[in-house]
Amino acid sequence: MIGRVIKFHNSFFFVELDGQSAQLMPCSLRGLLKRDRRQTAVCAGDFVEITPLDDGSGVIKRVVDRKNFLIRPAVANVDQLILTFAAAEPDLHPLLLNRFLVLAEASAVEKIIICINKIDLIDDAAHFLDDYSNLYDIIKVSARNGNGIDRLRSKLADRVTVFAGPSGVGKSSLLNAIDPSIDQTVGSISDKIRRGKNTTRVAELIKFADGYLVDTPGFSAVELADLGVDEKNLAHYFPEFHQPSARCRFNPCSHSHEPDCAVKGAVDDGTILEQRYAAYVAMLKELKERDKKYD
Repeated sequence: MIGRVIKFHNSFFFVELDGQSAQLMPCSLRGLLKRDRRQTAVCAGDFVEITPLDDGSGVIKRVVDRKNFLIRPAVANVDQLILTFAAAEPDLHPLLLNRFLVLAEASAVEKIIICINKIDLIDDAAHFLDDYSNLYDIIKVSARNGNGIDRLRSKLADRVTVFAGPSGVGKSSLLNAIDPSIDQTVGSISDKIRRGKNTTRVAELIKFADGYLVDTPGFSAVELADLGVDEKNLAHYFPEFHQPSARCRFNPCSHSHEPDCAVKGAVDDGTILEQRYAAYVAMLKELKERDKKYD
């Protein structure tokens, strides 16, 4: 029998069979999977082959090959990733935004959307983050007053959609605004540190509009090395670098110190955003320092 892992709880993987999410089968692991100490050996979104047992539970025998995989949060077989940030409280930091975008690009997810929540808290909402609109689809919403929720909801049918982003940006609130029956626990912003308190502990697939929504634990840091990103391939995860990099004088080119670098030229003429390039340089430096440390 083949089913889809919906969630992991109390040492059991709950598997949906034949699209019947109301009758999830609790499953344990067998053999090599049980001996695999990686926390990502089986995760939400995986299609798995199971053997049913007489007591109504099952045993997972193997994981079907994944089409893609988000390592943090651990979710497999995703159709689209909605990177969720707040316009304010907490403020959007450009480097964090671009780290999440690298996470998305490195995970080979088909569609990437940037969602800006709490847009009601700023004055220049109409033009907020417009510089990124040529790179990614951007949806501006307010879970508080409902603005933009209909447009966001229209993107979700028939797809497995992961909402990911830092703590406190309102991912669970957005899911409640999209469909109040989801009834996710909503966190609050700590007045003391102005950061979000995590309310979602594990990734879980939630049935919605013939697809699934995935709320995920918030986090503020992404280890690039965990994604297989290194200083040699980092530029690959900046799509706007691809075309000009073919004209660089040197191949390979790190787009940092080399002369006649077409990527740096594109930054100078405004084709590539300075903010994006600055984030790239910061991440490149981080990766080089990490490699030097391990050497």
